[in-house]
Amino acid sequence: MNVADEDQKWMRHAMELAQQAAEVGEVPVGAVVVYNGEMIGQGFNHPIGRHDPSAHAEMLALRDAAVRVGNYRLLGATLYVTLEPCPMCAGLLVHSRIQRLVFGASDAKTGAIESAMRLLEHPSHNHKVEVMGGVLAEQCGKLLSDFFRARRAQIKAEKALRKQPDGLQGD
Repeated sequence: MNVADEDQKWMRHAMELAQQAAEVGEVPVGAVVVYNGEMIGQGFNHPIGRHDPSAHAEMLALRDAAVRVGNYRLLGATLYVTLEPCPMCAGLLVHSRIQRLVFGASDAKTGAIESAMRLLEHPSHNHKVEVMGGVLAEQCGKLLSDFFRARRAQIKAEKALRKQPDGLQGD
């Protein structure tokens, strides 16, 4: 299997994890850590359910991998994530010594790899991460846009219901 096929295979797995996040009401982002063709860690966004602002998909996947291999340094590993990492997660990539980052959709507002910032390119970092963005970007982006479209519709419906006089809430 060539690198592009391998990247798509693992990104599809990350997308399945993102769907799990959406099913529990979390922003649908999934992440997988792979070493020598084997998954060693995985996670999906879970800050709401865990009451933990650091419970991003990347954070959970890298924690999982570090525990499994018994080392916080994940030399030679690749992180696949459905959305371009934020500043917190970009720092985590450097500290964990991930060799390669593969992400799906770009994040114009908070993307810290190529979009809003380019934190991995800072000259003071003692570790360089290889980056491949845009893998299955359209599909990854659709997960997010569908989620937020449904959330906005739900909020609108709840507001409309609250505005109805008592006793007129329908069948």
